[in-house]
Amino acid sequence: MAPTAEWRCPDATGEGYVRSGSRSRARALGVRVTELINLPYPNADAPQEDLIARCVHCGFCLPTCPTFAVLGVEMDSPRGRIRLMKTVWEHRLGADSAGFEDHISKCLDCRACETACPSGVEYGKLVEGARSQIVVARPRSPVERFIRTAAFEWLLPHRRVLGGFAMLSIAAKRLGAGSLLRAMRLGAARRLADLLDLLPPRVSVTRVAGMRPQGAQRGRVALLEGCVMGSVFGDTNAATARVLARNGVEIIPVARQTCCGALHAHAGERELARDLARHNIEAFDRVAVDAVIVNAAGCGAAMKEYGWLLKDDPAWSVRASAFASKVKDATEFLGDLGLAERPGPLGARVTWDDPCHLLHGQKIGAQPRALLAAIPGLDVVPLEEADWCCGSAGTYNVTQPELARSILERKVANIQRTGADTVVTANPGCLMQIQSGLRHAGSNVRVVHLLDLLDEAYGAS
Repeated sequence: MAPTAEWRCPDATGEGYVRSGSRSRARALGVRVTELINLPYPNADAPQEDLIARCVHCGFCLPTCPTFAVLGVEMDSPRGRIRLMKTVWEHRLGADSAGFEDHISKCLDCRACETACPSGVEYGKLVEGARSQIVVARPRSPVERFIRTAAFEWLLPHRRVLGGFAMLSIAAKRLGAGSLLRAMRLGAARRLADLLDLLPPRVSVTRVAGMRPQGAQRGRVALLEGCVMGSVFGDTNAATARVLARNGVEIIPVARQTCCGALHAHAGERELARDLARHNIEAFDRVAVDAVIVNAAGCGAAMKEYGWLLKDDPAWSVRASAFASKVKDATEFLGDLGLAERPGPLGARVTWDDPCHLLHGQKIGAQPRALLAAIPGLDVVPLEEADWCCGSAGTYNVTQPELARSILERKVANIQRTGADTVVTANPGCLMQIQSGLRHAGSNVRVVHLLDLLDEAYGAS
């Protein structure tokens, strides 16, 4: 009988194994098992070998990886995870391995490694491909299956349902439900308690209507309202529309839009992400606009990769790539267009925190800083490790709460050292995560979206 397939992780201590236990999965696939085998990648969404081959194992990514900084384990670095993906292709590790899932699931998918990589490794595509294979290959408990179905199928694609859930959750938080859930000592209950901690004091579900430009028209755009943005930060969507209109941009409403699918893709739910992408392309293609504006960094990064997501669908691939080319982050669009009207003065000491999927995912760093600099009266102070993840990373702060907390504590300490009274960023997950961390640290520093701050400044003019 062949020996069990295992691979010693080349971490700092030389300790640690990942082991494939695929006998049950092989039987489920109808394979007659006479000896232990390793389950290969189940479908075409697997991390592509040509992308894996770009990694030359130089290690430039290691100092930029938050999980490697916390854990110090090679397999919890981008280089190590890529090595694991390759090992599955080599049939020396199963796609259903518990160790494979453990190391891949600990990745934030912050993509800081992409910025550091001299070889142009597209790590985000690799890790999301790996997660899609784990979702298919690994069995899930009934509780976990229910949670994933509720989140990815019942809540996120349905803004009204998600908005109602958010309002009920905030009411439960005010009544002390978090403490009760933690007292139950159940994993699912603790996750719900962590989710309650992240919620802001109030939610807004303001819908964005069409808006005529002020002054000479300089553009015509549609705005993604989003799932979390539309259900929790509706006021920010409205502020985004007002700032665009103030600068000569017409807003065209798109009624049938839905969740962008970013959280689904990050979690390995590729088919659900593709369905949402097709729905959005169909909805936005009904209007003639110069750009599709997104004010959530994670959503923008995902929508700019719709072409990749649908590359194997001959009916949609070309259309998806054309749509993706029109997607612009709100700060990118405004920064490139230039402000037509000078904002009013705001007296505040602020610091800018780069959302990972804005800086690393979309390579946008200069425009938001230029917009901040355009607001009179602001004292803008630099933030150490502004390019370092806050630990939100989609649903990471719920699925990996301890690691997320360690990463967040580092971010909060850096913010407190700035002496700023306001943190400015541009992603809903970052807004909630950083505000939660500051609140737990006893800090009254405010966290605000850049478009809300610009809207305030125009209100002061």
